[in-house]
Amino acid sequence: MSFINSLIGGMIGGALGGPLGAVLGAVVGSKFGSKNRKSFSSNQRDQVVFFTALFACLAKLAKADGVVSREEVDKVDSYIKERFNFPDDQRLFAIQIFNQAKDDPYTFQDYADQLASLLSQNKNSLIMFYELLFELAIADGVLHDSEEKLLKEVPFIFGIRPDLFEELKAKFDNQASDAYLVLGVSRDMSFADIKKEYQKKRREFHPDTLTSKGLPEELLEKAKERFIQIQQAYEEIEKQKK
Repeated sequence: MSFINSLIGGMIGGALGGPLGAVLGAVVGSKFGSKNRKSFSSNQRDQVVFFTALFACLAKLAKADGVVSREEVDKVDSYIKERFNFPDDQRLFAIQIFNQAKDDPYTFQDYADQLASLLSQNKNSLIMFYELLFELAIADGVLHDSEEKLLKEVPFIFGIRPDLFEELKAKFDNQASDAYLVLGVSRDMSFADIKKEYQKKRREFHPDTLTSKGLPEELLEKAKERFIQIQQAYEEIEKQKK
């Protein structure tokens, strides 16, 4: 089920509250009152939360230097087409969220804080979100100082490992990824302990596991990429340790 169908089917906007509920209410055309709320699954909620926060945070990143240019909006639109393969209605909805969020009174941190709270039991989805936000921010080949400052704050807001910023920056600068950073292990750990951490991450980031925890179906390819990266990092370390 697409995130837009989850939104409409579950009447999720008003049930969320906060900046995410506000931006959804503004885009849909009205706030959802309590009498209009229907029951919805946690997976439906998480899918809506994930994509709404993604495009809202991206809008705040784009406006971090004070102005959102037509080129930046076009960049987001193009990226949505290429990365998510959204149908026209979902692509338009995502752009509407972006445009609404860039001018609303909430901050990047407001959106990130609410997302972290709502997905607090799903750290791996938060990591996937961070990777995707990073990828979107640098899609034009440039990571501006204002964007970098905000991106450095995200691991602390999400409660994920801070060195993920350096790992992703190296990745998108076309540098070789550090296998130890990918697995979140140190070079002085025993191979047995590294293997345990690898097996843990392999289970946590398996696409089926992430999907069962509410990762939107549109991000399955991204999940597969991360899974392969973890596998390759372990194999590289295994060669070094032998």
